[in-house]
Amino acid sequence: MYYGNIKNCDIADGEGVRVTIFVSGCTHHCYNCFQPETWNFSYGEEYTAETEKRILEMLAPSYIDGLTLLGGEPFEPGNQRVLLGLLKKAKAMYPEKTVWCYTGYTLEPDLLELPGTTPYGGRKNADGSVLTRARCEATDEMLSYIDILVDGEYTDEKRNISLAFRGSENQRIIDVKETLLSGSTVVLDKDRKR
Repeated sequence: MYYGNIKNCDIADGEGVRVTIFVSGCTHHCYNCFQPETWNFSYGEEYTAETEKRILEMLAPSYIDGLTLLGGEPFEPGNQRVLLGLLKKAKAMYPEKTVWCYTGYTLEPDLLELPGTTPYGGRKNADGSVLTRARCEATDEMLSYIDILVDGEYTDEKRNISLAFRGSENQRIIDVKETLLSGSTVVLDKDRKR
């Protein structure tokens, strides 16, 4: 996995003061994306054990509220497989800190099958297998470490710069822990403004 940037003391991408990693690689290619250079899976620097160590050290101060994953696309399967290790360590070392993740996928049906929903939108490949670009062996475990998910592709026609923590009105702020406990999507502060 590659990443385009790591920010320490970020106050724009989640509540409080955060450490933010912008991963590389995205297949959504949203029109007017604010970081189209991150579509390239080889953009920026290679993520290494040293990178992970640096992020975990940045999370240590008490004034840091948590970690934010964005990009690019954290839920591209190759990125999930790498980020899962970071999330496991971050939650073990700093259980009180929150994890926010931004994704162009929607929680349901792309990432999670909830009761009463058609599995992954009912989309099928030619061979009859379920079609989803995001699901892999790491998805469910990765979701279990995420506290807040901001989901949905950026849609330029629904752009709204007054929204808190999202760029377009179709995007949702989801409490993942409550969603997993209740079995239905728990959307937070839908109309919250900056």
